[in-house]
Formats: sequence, structure tokens, C-alpha cells
Amino acid sequence: MAALVLKILAPTLRRVGVIDGPSPFLWLPALAIGLLLLMSPAYLVVRSLGAGQEFMEALLRWRVLELLLRTLLLVGVVTFASLLIALPLAWLTVRSDLPMARIWGVLVTLPLVIPSYVAGFAVVVALGPRGMLQGFLEGLVGLERLPDINGFPGAALTLTLLSYPYVFLTVRAAMLRLDPSLEESSRGLGYSWRATFWRVSVPLLRPAMAAGSLLVGLYTLSDFGAVSLLRYETFTWAIFIQYESALDRTLGAAFSLFLVALALAFLLLEYFTRGRTRYYRVDQGVARPAQTVPLGRWKWPSFAFCGLVALVSLVLPMAVLAYWVVRGVAAGEPLLLLWEAAGNSLLVSALAAGFAVLAAFPIATLAVRHSGLLSSLLERITYVGFALPGIAVALGLVFFGANFARLLYQNLALLIFAYVVLFLPAAVGSVRSSVLQVNPRVEDAARSLGRTPPQVFASITLPLVRPGLLSGAALVFLLTMKELPATLILRPTGFPTLATSIWSAASEAFFAQAAAPALLLILASSVPLAFLMLRGRQ
Repeated sequence: MAALVLKILAPTLRRVGVIDGPSPFLWLPALAIGLLLLMSPAYLVVRSLGAGQEFMEALLRWRVLELLLRTLLLVGVVTFASLLIALPLAWLTVRSDLPMARIWGVLVTLPLVIPSYVAGFAVVVALGPRGMLQGFLEGLVGLERLPDINGFPGAALTLTLLSYPYVFLTVRAAMLRLDPSLEESSRGLGYSWRATFWRVSVPLLRPAMAAGSLLVGLYTLSDFGAVSLLRYETFTWAIFIQYESALDRTLGAAFSLFLVALALAFLLLEYFTRGRTRYYRVDQGVARPAQTVPLGRWKWPSFAFCGLVALVSLVLPMAVLAYWVVRGVAAGEPLLLLWEAAGNSLLVSALAAGFAVLAAFPIATLAVRHSGLLSSLLERITYVGFALPGIAVALGLVFFGANFARLLYQNLALLIFAYVVLFLPAAVGSVRSSVLQVNPRVEDAARSLGRTPPQVFASITLPLVRPGLLSGAALVFLLTMKELPATLILRPTGFPTLATSIWSAASEAFFAQAAAPALLLILASSVPLAFLMLRGRQ
């Protein structure tokens, strides 16, 4: 029935510019996904309307403006710093003769598995005024105190080290699909590799850079763990205070709705930055690998740059966690390896990654192949959940489950759906970047030769967009592994995960017991990530 209605309305919708092209097999799942994604914002609207005049009074306070400016400053700095780190990393690991390029590609991605609250603890313990670095320097040069890392410097540093992989993965996936003949033509005209990179590669990578930057901005906008531990007040902090202290959940819903408005502003900025340029070849050509760029005298400085990024973003937090484990064991605390929690985390993360990629493909394909008002709106809707605090999304789904879907309440399916709502943009951005680089004439040619749409998808489209699919799945998997607020609220009774185990131990100040599952979380995530990254390079 839905397909029949859409088929009848399609000509009218195309005339008014809402959709472009009859694609019911794409539109039906995309529309269904879009409606489901609106449940949590709808809950926020209902709760905010209950605030009445208090809603407007709260948003017009000077305190709200101060929090807004502090949040925007943090988002801008973290996004810019992430681009500066990720862009050269992607080029070095894909285009150059960097030693151990594949290994570096995995290592610089692993910070995604580190929860922000764990990274915040690591930064405070390692770089704080009386931290591990200060203790080392005091014995070496007599330094008694380091500058205070709390506040904006610590929050910006922590979130940058956790966020740059968003840009790295999306840019890397797009770089793997770039036509090497364009760069070779530039070199043939006398341009150096440096000039070719800035004049040819970077403009072609603009959609991937915009998608990655959007993810960084939304992640920073919605983070609570790092900013709370490092004492930098942001808009999200106020929302969590309202929810967790139960002072005024209606006001917290109003603040969350304001955060959605900020997210929509970021989406519009990314939309205008992206532009409508085509990024695929006009002729079919011959697929071949790109020429490897010799780094020459820059080989070992580049190697050191990759090592420094991995050291600060990955090795340092793991070293701090290992220190907690050793210190706890030496003090007689039990060391528990939570295999059940690890298995549960792997299960829900794999399911969330699979469903997120399935949901992302029709939306990303419509946004690229059938550009119009509705397809653009559907793509924008997917990013709303990523900007919301996990607790706001979870409470919206609890309201839905308790009132309209009792069978799903306290069910694993509702938890998986929450992960998809929260992290679908990670899959959409990567899939869209890959679909954007597939010439539709190749698919049209296959259909003209008698191939059915499923055959074209399986034999033509899927192999060409595989890097984006794998990158999107890796992003969702890693984000799900460390998600905490939604997991605490929606997980079935008696279903522990590594994230909830870390939180339970840390909240009771059992740092050794918190460090052990944190290390296990990183190790459990690194194996499938390494597989996905290495497969994506082939």
C-alpha cells in the first residue's frame, strides 16, 4: 500500500522538487528510517511545551548565552585541530611510501574506542598540576608544578585526540577512491606533489572533509564526559545536570531542543560548504592503483609525526590505565576480566554497525542520486540524534517503549535502535562520500545490458562503495563500544557491557577495577577495527 501511494504521488512530488526520480525501493526504507529518527526530538518538543513561559525565560538568560559561546569556541577549535591532524595522516597512510603505513592507519584510528571520561581521567592524571609528568619532571629538573590543564586547554586537547579519527576515516575512504590520473596530470604539468595535493586532491576531498568535520563538531557539541572531568562548562553540561539531578527534566528537555537547533545550524553550514560539484569521472576509464609518492628526506619526520599522534592519543591513555591496574593489584584489589561484558559489548556493537550501514545506504544514495528537498531533509534528519546527549535519546525511547511498544521496553532491540539513532551519521557520511564518487553512467550501462537493479547493486555499486561501507561500519562499531548513558538506561536487566562496568567501578572510586575493563574495551575493539581497516585498503 505504501509503495502504491508513493508511486501515485511521485509525479506530483517531482514537479514540486521534493523528489527526483522514481526509486520506491530507496524511498520507502529511507522515509521509514526518517520517521523513526524523529521520535526523540518529538519527545523533547512535548516536554518543552510543558515548560510554558519558563521555556523562553530559560533560553533568554545571560548564562545560556555564555554557555553557548563557550560551546561554540570548543567546537571550532576541536574541528580545526582535527582537520590539521587527520588530513596529513590520511595522505601519508594512503598515498606515500611511509613505513608501516597500514599499521599506522589502524593505530591512529584506535582513539575512537576510548571513552571521553576515560581520556579525561588520563589527561588529568598524566598532565595535571600534580600528575605523572610533573612528578617525572620534578625528579629530573626540580619542577614543582605544571600549568593547570583543567578548563578549555584540557577539554580541547582531549576532544581533539578523540575526534580526529572521524575526519581521518572519512577522508581516507574518499582518498582511496580518487582518480589517480588527475594527480598524475597535475604532476605532468610541472606541479610538485605538495602543489598537487592542495590544488587537486584537497578540492576533491571537500565532501569527505565536510562530513568528517560535521561529525567532529556534533560529537564535541554532545560530549559530557571530557568537559565535566576537565571542568569546562558547556551547554551539554547544563542538560546533564538537569537530567541527572532530576531538578527539572522539562527544562533539560528544553535545553536539549536548543542543542538540536545548534546541530541543525551545523548541518546547514556543512551543506553549503559541500556544494553541488560532481566528483566522479565523466568517462569510465580503467581502475588502477594510485602512484606512491616518495617522501625522500621527509620520510622519517613523517614517521615521527604519526608516532607522536599515536603516542599522545592512544599510548598515553593506555599507559595511565595500566598504571591504575598495577597500582590496584599491588594494593590487593581483585583484578576481574569481564568476559561476559566484553561479549555483550561486541554483540551489540556488531549489530548496531550492521543495521546502521543498512539504514545509511538508502539515505546516502538518495542524497547523491536523487537530490531534492525531501532527500536532503532525510539526510539532515539523520544527524539530529548524533547531536543529542545519549540520555536524551534514551529517555525519548523509554517514553515511546513504555507508552506505545511495551514488547520492546527493556529489550535488546530498543537498545540497538538507540545506537542507530545516535551514530547513524557516522555511517551516512562515509557511505555518501563513496557513493558520490561512483559514476552513475556505469550503473546505467549495466542496466542497459539487461542487469536487474539487484544485480547492478551487487556487481557494480557495492564493490565501488565498499571502502565507505567499511569505514562507516567501523565508526559505528567503535562508538557503540564506548556509549554509556543510553546503555545504562536501555540495556535489559542483567546485561552488563564494558562501558557500564567501567562506569560502575569508576563511580565507586575503584580505579583498578575501572581500568581493567577499559583496557579490555580498547583491546576488544582493536581486533575488528584492524580487520576492517586492512580489508578496506585492499
